Amino acid sequence: MAKQVLSCTINDEPVEVLIQPYSTLLDALREDLGLTGPKEGCGTGDCGACTVHLDGQPVASCLVLAMQARNRNVRTIEGLAKGALHPLQDAFVRHGAPQCGFCIPGVLMAAAALLEANPRPTEEEIRYGIAGNLCRCTGYTKIVAAIAEAATLTSEGARA
Repeated sequence: MAKQVLSCTINDEPVEVLIQPYSTLLDALREDLGLTGPKEGCGTGDCGACTVHLDGQPVASCLVLAMQARNRNVRTIEGLAKGALHPLQDAFVRHGAPQCGFCIPGVLMAAAALLEANPRPTEEEIRYGIAGNLCRCTGYTKIVAAIAEAATLTSEGARA
């Protein structure tokens, strides 16, 4: 099958890449563009390790065909921070939330989408917002605490 041109914006940069028409967005990001933050944990959309934003919405990139991103905006963990660490990343580090780190990019992307939609989530809303992200190394207590703290910091920054 002949490769096709995928034109889209990834992490605020215009991109054109030749890909197989059956490639997933995850495969195109990792194999064709060298963005290794999103991980393939299950390949069925159940674990959340491959979560990226497509036009601002979190998606399991292992389930999205790369060509579905044509002329759209994709944000990966590599594009979450702009210069300094994103407040979520900073809070995760300070709370010791990451263990092995495999799931953390997906959790961060889910949390970023949550805070974008709901800047002041309750603990229950945080847990629901990251429910599609599985972490095998740790409980979710430090992750939830880090997201709650980041929400406080980002909402205070928005008011300033």
